[in-house]
Amino acid sequence: MDERVARLQSRILAETGTSDGEISWVRVPGRVNLIGDHTDYNERFVLPMAIDRDCLIASVRRGDDRVRATSLELETSVEVASDGSADPRAVDPVWGRFIAGAVQALTVRGARVPGLELVLSSTVPLGAGLSSSSALSVGAVLALADAAGLAPPPLDIARIALDAEVRATGVPGGLMDQLTALHGRADHALLIDCRSNAIEPLPLPRALSVIAIHSGMERTLAASAYAQRRAACEEAATALGLRALRDASLDAVRDNPIARHVVSENARVLEFADALRSGDTNALGRLMLSSHASLRDDFAVSTPELDLLVELAVECGAYGARLTGAGFGGCIVALAQRNHADDVAAKVALRYRAASRHEPVVFSVRAVDGAGIPS
Repeated sequence: MDERVARLQSRILAETGTSDGEISWVRVPGRVNLIGDHTDYNERFVLPMAIDRDCLIASVRRGDDRVRATSLELETSVEVASDGSADPRAVDPVWGRFIAGAVQALTVRGARVPGLELVLSSTVPLGAGLSSSSALSVGAVLALADAAGLAPPPLDIARIALDAEVRATGVPGGLMDQLTALHGRADHALLIDCRSNAIEPLPLPRALSVIAIHSGMERTLAASAYAQRRAACEEAATALGLRALRDASLDAVRDNPIARHVVSENARVLEFADALRSGDTNALGRLMLSSHASLRDDFAVSTPELDLLVELAVECGAYGARLTGAGFGGCIVALAQRNHADDVAAKVALRYRAASRHEPVVFSVRAVDGAGIPS
């Protein structure tokens, strides 16, 4: 038995006094976005992958009308009414807002959520841009829906989980993280069309490793300019008479840096997908660097620390690198030759630590399957 599964089982049995046969399980991975940031809510393309960092949730029915969740790592608990009456943004601790958001997102859709005891463990780093909140939200929705006797299709689960996050944070996001958590495929990235929600798995080159490096600067979207950037995109589309920037041409947005990033980034995503199909690793690296430059210069969501990490990654031998997630802190993602990846990561961490005085955290990640029952 996996050590984390054993810990969760032991804790939930101690909390409830039930037998292990009554426990329900769900595992939801985090994600790293290889390319295509701030294109999802503009109905364009993204290219993420689910990673081998995940949120595990064990659940058992309670005899009352309360939903109680405990985090093993944070050693805190949250308890809310199962009827969705709790205001998610008033819940403490902060991570518990996603539990309250999931309860409310289901109940407003008519679900009858029973009392439930949840115990969770997450290896997705917080505030890193690797989708810890979406892993938790998708996991909570899956656990609560199952307890309510519901089995919504994956797209509905993704939408409910997104609603849960918006209720928890007030930040309007897109569906990329939730769809990736549900549809991830081992050894593949996912080309997602964010208008049709069509998903094409693309094999990752076996010779490459994906490295995520945390800048030591935690990202908090609710305190960032994320909502402002989204509003600026919507204003640009409206000014052009378009439903979304999906339909804009580069010529139409050439003088608007925010919109220009979205349109040019979408082209890079599609080129990146072609490069994956053909195995052109040099093109992959070039496109990542171009993406980072656009996020830095046009969209203005990078930081000096992220810029430094990207620069060092290339100097230390990566094919390319870019910030990943929405920016404003968190992680970069880099591609490196598999047999040199550990050396590249160690050199970047050493030089970054000396230059920035921040402590980097390196994650060598691999693509895994989406949400399911832990083995």
